[in-house]
Amino acid sequence: MTLYLRLLLLSLFCHLFLTKPISAAAATIPLASSLFASNPNKTWSSPDSSFSFGFFPSDPPTFPPSFTAAVAYSGGLPIWSAGPSVDSAGALHFLSSGALRLVDGSNRTVWDSNTAGRGVSSAQIDDSGNLVLRNATAAVWSSFDNPTDTIVPSQNFTVAKVLRSGVYTFKLIENGNLTLLWNDTIVYWNQGLNSSVTSNTPNLTSPSLELQRIGILTISDPKLATAAIVAYSNDYAEAGDILRFLRLESDGNVRIYSSAKGSGTKTEGWAAVTDQCQVFGYCGNMGICSYNDSNPICGCPSLNFEAVDPKDSRKGCKRKMEIEDCPQSVTMLDLDHTRFLTYPPETDSQIFSVSISACILNCLVSNPCDASTALSDGTGMCYYKTPGYLSGYHSPALTSRSFIKVCGPVIPNPPSVVDGAGKKKGWQMKAWIVVLVVVASLLGLMALEGGLWWWFCRNSPSFGALSAQYALLEYASGAPVQFSYKELQRATKGFKEKLGAGGFGAVYKGILANRTVVAVKQLEGIEQGEKQFRMEVATVSSTHHLNLVRLIGFCSEGRHRLLVYEFMKNGSLDDFLFATEEQSGRFLSWENRFKIALGTARGITYLHEECRDCIVHCDIKPENILLDESYNSKVSDFGLAKLVNPKDHRYRTLTSVRGTRGYLAPEWLANLPITSQSDIYSYGMVLLEIVSGRRNFEVSEETDRKKFSIWAYDAFEKGNVMGIIDKRLSGQDVDMDQVIRAIQVTFWCIQEQPSHRPMMGKVVQMLEGITEMGKPPSPRAIIEAPTIEGPVSGTSTSLVAPSSISSFQSSGVLPSTPASNMEKATVSLIQSDLS
Repeated sequence: MTLYLRLLLLSLFCHLFLTKPISAAAATIPLASSLFASNPNKTWSSPDSSFSFGFFPSDPPTFPPSFTAAVAYSGGLPIWSAGPSVDSAGALHFLSSGALRLVDGSNRTVWDSNTAGRGVSSAQIDDSGNLVLRNATAAVWSSFDNPTDTIVPSQNFTVAKVLRSGVYTFKLIENGNLTLLWNDTIVYWNQGLNSSVTSNTPNLTSPSLELQRIGILTISDPKLATAAIVAYSNDYAEAGDILRFLRLESDGNVRIYSSAKGSGTKTEGWAAVTDQCQVFGYCGNMGICSYNDSNPICGCPSLNFEAVDPKDSRKGCKRKMEIEDCPQSVTMLDLDHTRFLTYPPETDSQIFSVSISACILNCLVSNPCDASTALSDGTGMCYYKTPGYLSGYHSPALTSRSFIKVCGPVIPNPPSVVDGAGKKKGWQMKAWIVVLVVVASLLGLMALEGGLWWWFCRNSPSFGALSAQYALLEYASGAPVQFSYKELQRATKGFKEKLGAGGFGAVYKGILANRTVVAVKQLEGIEQGEKQFRMEVATVSSTHHLNLVRLIGFCSEGRHRLLVYEFMKNGSLDDFLFATEEQSGRFLSWENRFKIALGTARGITYLHEECRDCIVHCDIKPENILLDESYNSKVSDFGLAKLVNPKDHRYRTLTSVRGTRGYLAPEWLANLPITSQSDIYSYGMVLLEIVSGRRNFEVSEETDRKKFSIWAYDAFEKGNVMGIIDKRLSGQDVDMDQVIRAIQVTFWCIQEQPSHRPMMGKVVQMLEGITEMGKPPSPRAIIEAPTIEGPVSGTSTSLVAPSSISSFQSSGVLPSTPASNMEKATVSLIQSDLS
């Protein structure tokens, strides 16, 4: 036999008898097979070797070493585990009875698949990472149907399945929402097809969650035409051999990770809870979560408390002297910029509308009350926490104050140095020595500095101005936070992500050091000096209402003037009302539209009638009405009317009217005094757009080439209400009584004469049906000229109708001139202004 023939036969032998059996062994696991923790190199693999099942060292490492029986992705990242960790003598047996069983070194069963006697004949790990136990024809049990803390692409996650990690669970509930729960009771994160945890959706049959390979997390249901997108990972659709998986971590957060094949490392791409301190129970009972730079750390409220486990700050705190054992008087420890988290459906909290002093006193004298939180957001809410579990959150951006019972006297916390794990570093002195040294040093330094400062500055002319500046910095609770320009530049990554632009400047998305997401507005045309700007900001920030966007802080540094607002997840109202075909998924139900209309009216009412000084917004339009994640409306830019220098002549000319085409009241255009009635006119136009879903100045064949706001009144007179309503609401559940009330309110608000328009508080009552309203008279038409752009970007003006001019003449405001001549005079004024 020739050498060539021998080599050919040898090659065929290797191919038939070596290659094939190895491939089969990698795909199919026979009965009576075993894996041992003492030999972690031996594993059962998927056909393409992307996944393997075997023993892997526990993470974090332990001593003596322990091992976890897990299905892992290439590189050793576990995606499913069988029971708890075992020692090096542990083993995993695929028994002849068909059961998969994990035993420890004492041969004690710690986990079992419970498939004995069900005809299981083999096991297999497929290329998607699913461990399947099969009989002759079908799957009897699979790891995808019994998840632990992780989901991978192609794994179907339905209502009956749960991810668990310690005291935290992640599940999909029947109404189509994903939820994160603490101790199976407190829902601290909720997102999906319904905004409410308790809402029911009888039309859903079996909602399911899917993590797509490209990094999109979606919820779908057989009765829904399209899937609801929950999240995109930040490396969405990037090329490469990458596994993206979702995991519930021991810190109570759900994240999407990416791992390149064979790397053994993971990169975070998305987190459900962006602010880790918002996770209920993250720092244990009575623990307070805060931030050290960008990392969450845990601590105790004061030296009246001590850590349950000094080696692990996340296990919470306890009182050094329990209340029932207190030999002295019980008092309330005041925790500024702190709140105790309250999520539905908690049963250990009560809510009242009381003052801060009552919030403290009522809890102090009430036995069932352990702590309380007073909100300073305009709601006047006070939460009483009965003895149970207290999860605290401290941040300089929080306007709330919390109070907790302690056995007096109150001993405040000294500054402490902590590492990322929350453990104290260095040598520790006794608490009373630390307190004594710190207090004595501070008092001495303050006295020395104060004396020197007074001696050298007592005759300085800037002494008074400096005192006023310190007075602003020591503003009462709820004062705006002052940021440096570099801080905001860093928070916005160099003003990279632009959210939009308006007449006063551009808005950028930013993330503060405490992980709070904010919107940062760079102001243009703001000419005040630094002192005046600070005082105006302090005035604006003192306005607190549920339907006003909250001002968190500001920057006044050199020529830079910036405002920092709370971030509104759903953007502005116009994105929903006037969505393009590509944005057809952004749709508002009538229930949400009416809630937005009512909330906006309440916010404007607060500005007009409930503030110390009436604030006229001057630019009410859908772009300035923002929506939070629950579609609650909040009016934005309401303080900018105060921040613009009234002495600046550019804002007083006819060509530079502050406002937007279609929403300007006639008195703007006739150069008459501007009052709160001008905002009511603008609100009426916005309300019509909420009902109709189209711009009020839109002209089409359907409206007989008339402006829609004019055509709508004629249609309403003829009883054609359905012609006004947004066509996208067809077939939806619409309350027609509310629709008719809203349309009537619209026509009352856009009356030409300011005196004919109702006050904003009356508008709220009319919308709620509390106050009866008569038939609105016809609002006179406004003849609009081509748009004229003023110095303020994004604004425009229109000419006044002859009827408007006539009415102003009759009131004695304008001289008696024929309407046609007055029109010419107005046009001439505009042209001369432009030149």
